Amino acid sequence: MSAHCGPVSARAVTGRTRLALVGSPNSGKSTLFNALTGLRTKTGNYPGVTVARYEGVARVGEHEVVIEDLPGTYSLDPISPDEQVVADVLDPGNPDLGTPEAVLVTIDATTLRRSLGLLAQVMQTGLPICVVLTFRDELARRGGSLDVAALRRALGVPVVGVTSGSRNDLAELQSMLLDRSAWERPVVPPPTDPSQRRAWVESLLHSAAYEVPEADRRTRRIDSVLLHPLWGTLIFFATMFVFFQIIFTVATPLQDAVQSVFDRLGTQVTEHVSPQLLSDFLGNALIGGVGGVLVFLPQIALLFLMISLLEGSGYLSRAAFLMDRLMAKAGLEGRAFVALLSALACAIPGIMATRSLPSAKDRFATMMGAPLMTCSARLPVYVLLTGLLVSPDTRVGPFGAQGLVMFALYLAGAFSAMATAWVFKRFSSRSGPVLPFYMEMPSYRLPRLRSVADAIWSACKGFLSKVGRIILLVTVGLWLLLSLPMHSDAHLRSAGIDPADRTAVSAYEVDHSFAADIGQAIEPVFEPLGFDWQINIGVLGSLSAREVFVATLGQVAAAQNPDQPAEALTHMTYTDGPHQGEKLFTPATTAALLVFFLYALQCMSTIGVMRRETGSWRWPAVAFGYMFVLAWTMAFLTHTVVGALT
Repeated sequence: MSAHCGPVSARAVTGRTRLALVGSPNSGKSTLFNALTGLRTKTGNYPGVTVARYEGVARVGEHEVVIEDLPGTYSLDPISPDEQVVADVLDPGNPDLGTPEAVLVTIDATTLRRSLGLLAQVMQTGLPICVVLTFRDELARRGGSLDVAALRRALGVPVVGVTSGSRNDLAELQSMLLDRSAWERPVVPPPTDPSQRRAWVESLLHSAAYEVPEADRRTRRIDSVLLHPLWGTLIFFATMFVFFQIIFTVATPLQDAVQSVFDRLGTQVTEHVSPQLLSDFLGNALIGGVGGVLVFLPQIALLFLMISLLEGSGYLSRAAFLMDRLMAKAGLEGRAFVALLSALACAIPGIMATRSLPSAKDRFATMMGAPLMTCSARLPVYVLLTGLLVSPDTRVGPFGAQGLVMFALYLAGAFSAMATAWVFKRFSSRSGPVLPFYMEMPSYRLPRLRSVADAIWSACKGFLSKVGRIILLVTVGLWLLLSLPMHSDAHLRSAGIDPADRTAVSAYEVDHSFAADIGQAIEPVFEPLGFDWQINIGVLGSLSAREVFVATLGQVAAAQNPDQPAEALTHMTYTDGPHQGEKLFTPATTAALLVFFLYALQCMSTIGVMRRETGSWRWPAVAFGYMFVLAWTMAFLTHTVVGALT
């Protein structure tokens, strides 16, 4: 079986069977989708709404089947935008979203009573249905039982049991996808009255000889500790603390190895490439700029490795439950924590995850706070500046000081996001229902290696894609600004520069470049923070992508000292003003930069997504404005305090 995913269209693909995949969260729906299509999903948006659409094409023999993975839902009585989409797609009277020809419904064998409630509502749509029974191995392990054949007869629709990793089960389901005669419409739809529906569910359970599984004793024992109000919270923060210690202790040697590769490439370019202009482009723009960002790939991979391990084990849902009490202080609920947690990867999926919140006020408040969460794009900036601020050998007791600084930055971002959400919710005029927080607690499992590998590859691929597109484009533009105008030998001699002294020529041309003019033009804004034009152009460039700041400093350092760019960065000095000749990256300035990037909304993609989610430019403009003012103010206070102390 092979598969591919393509652009999502509202219309069914001509000549292909179109199926919808429906199920509650944690019912194995997305795992089944990936197994059937063979690829990770690609997304689009439903017409007229911002909820993401996941679609794949599974090839079975000579035939193709379009499978659409609908958002997880517990019911077709929607309380949030993503649940509303599920109800609309399955409504034959609403063809604009592309009504499927049939529906695959995943039901969890360990929670069959609740799962049958959703199945009953799907059956009432009148669409042909095939039921996919998941977690049968978990049911047996916990002492439960179920007669699949009897359940099939009682429902009157096909029921296929699928166990994770079983090729035979998957092959049976694939053959079912091609057998149109097996896609049966329910002969007698379930009753619509809630009390009668409950009686219908009980009769099905009796007919299928369903034995309710025992509570997972292993999970219960672990949860008695991890969900404890005190010990569970302490363990959560300890886990996050270790998380960031590992980023430095494990990833730093890998980063050094990658850095050494680029250093050797830079040396080879300097020694063997001519003419000078081409040598400067390769050495400064590509190796100094793009290469300066790529060295942080080990940290990105390690970050997503740890996140996927925590998610795959079932721990992240516990973290959301624990944080529900803390989120309540901000007037939010545990589902908002899930959205904020998504923002650790990137603010964009964090903002999009607010669609699962039933309250419009909560969605808005969480959306305005999510960009303050420390996303992976900030990670290269934090690692670079933390390395300039704190020596790798500095320790606080048994712990590395660099890991402590990183943990503090992430913690500050999380608390700032919640505080901001509290402010916006308190003063928002939006209204919404107050509903109980309900979240599935899956049993603890060993993370699936393929899922972990997919998560790491997806993150690294996205990072490399950004480097190859946005960062490369901005880096080339910056190289031109740093290289122009070019000065003749006569001009250099009149300025007291020996044209044969490459280092002196590079430093002079950078200080008198168009980039320097731009950076100096905005210097009055950032001078109170200790920034000079070299930092200023990095801040401007980071509006396209935060990682550009790292690339900018790498280019400036490489341009000033082509032979030793890393050494030049460490010893970079002010080139003008009252501090001319003094060290640029003092503790005060470096700390102020860290705080500035902690709070500033330096990401145009996030602003674009926020505009799409809110439906206007007003709130993205408010978000950019309040975050810039907050970043400037906090950076100024940091520079003042640290400067006084040091």
